[in-house]
Amino acid sequence: MAPTKPDLTGSTAFITGTTRGIGKAIALALAEQGCNIVSTGKTSEANDYGEERDLEGTIEQTARECEELGVEALPIELDIRDEDAVEAAVEEAIDHFGEVNILINNASAIQPLPVEDLPANRFDLLTGVNVRGTHVVSRAFVDHLREVENAWILTNAPPVATDRAPGSAAYTWSKLGMSFVTLSLAGELADDDVGCNSFWPVTAIDTRATRYFGMGTEDDWRTPDIVSDTVLEILSRDPAEYTGNSVYDEDLLREAGVTDFSVYNLTEGDPRPMSARMVDDDYERPS
Repeated sequence: MAPTKPDLTGSTAFITGTTRGIGKAIALALAEQGCNIVSTGKTSEANDYGEERDLEGTIEQTARECEELGVEALPIELDIRDEDAVEAAVEEAIDHFGEVNILINNASAIQPLPVEDLPANRFDLLTGVNVRGTHVVSRAFVDHLREVENAWILTNAPPVATDRAPGSAAYTWSKLGMSFVTLSLAGELADDDVGCNSFWPVTAIDTRATRYFGMGTEDDWRTPDIVSDTVLEILSRDPAEYTGNSVYDEDLLREAGVTDFSVYNLTEGDPRPMSARMVDDDYERPS
């Protein structure tokens, strides 16, 4: 059974980190369902980032691919650590589309290193992009989302299920912080019918970062499509009712009726639950 793919015609999603990987997959999946896309990130054809050949993909390229699916897309160069730039981007997106009803906090910095190997400036990057960025972007949208229908704040971050992560303390802490902000917003916006949830893959996902940091092999990875399908499943629900959840992709899709996950695998077999065990050493798939 395939996951639910809702009709998102008339919706607009503001997605951070859309140049490649999971963010781009989410943007294209939503566009395929009729959702307009605000494509944001630092890699733009208008700056030096776009000229770095080791950074394939730009916000403009993602926007063009979304438009080829029949929706409108707006690329905005954005560093989510910059509060003034975030507020300007949110205003530009709302002015352009009239309203934005979906915010997806996807952009993240990654550096899975032990405490002794991680310098302070990299710690600041992780916390600045991941926790602070999620806070700043979400905060910029709160008043607007209170006033629109079918409003969502979704964040690519794991359940808060551990108090330690030897070997990746700063990175894991910063990702848990993203969920903490999002789930706190679920309580703060409970009376406004804004669905605030976080989502996280059970396995590692095949992205540039996964390959760069050598996080397993192709036998351990799934495609970003499993994450975008998870987001679509969440968006098929009622935000007034489905809020305050921190879900794993497999668990939510299994609940939705998916029984065969092999379509998402890069190789034959059953990828290890590497990402789930980043925050829960005892995580086991249902038997």
